[in-house]
Amino acid sequence: MDVRLKGLNGELDVSLGTNGDLLADDGMRTAVALSLLSDRRARADDALPDGTTDRRGWWADALADRQGDQFGSRLWLLSREKDLEEVRRRAEGYAREALQWLLDDRVATDIEVEARTVGGDRLLIDVAVIRGDGTRLAQQFDYVWR
Repeated sequence: MDVRLKGLNGELDVSLGTNGDLLADDGMRTAVALSLLSDRRARADDALPDGTTDRRGWWADALADRQGDQFGSRLWLLSREKDLEEVRRRAEGYAREALQWLLDDRVATDIEVEARTVGGDRLLIDVAVIRGDGTRLAQQFDYVWR
């Protein structure tokens, strides 16, 4: 069991029950949240939003079992983008890329991703992970452009 995490405003927070106790889950929600809200290293051809040369990335990628394995998502690259259809499509692609390991490692049989913008400054990403036994875990992530 893991402490249940929730994604809000591009950050992670713990989930609390009505009595203030930490909520737990079987780890899948945590895995999805960490996959989406951790920064994957940008590709050499990605435009960096802050004008620096910092391509970010997860420190443990250097210890990956398979050469080239990367963890996290490139959603951070959208932090200065506008509310455009192309940006929404890129967000869906970045989310699918971040969750691909669930399919590769046969943790899930299918992944559904839908992104939409709300109010011009919020990106909502709906994710559904379908497991081999047919159970469906659905979760929404809220990413705010600053």
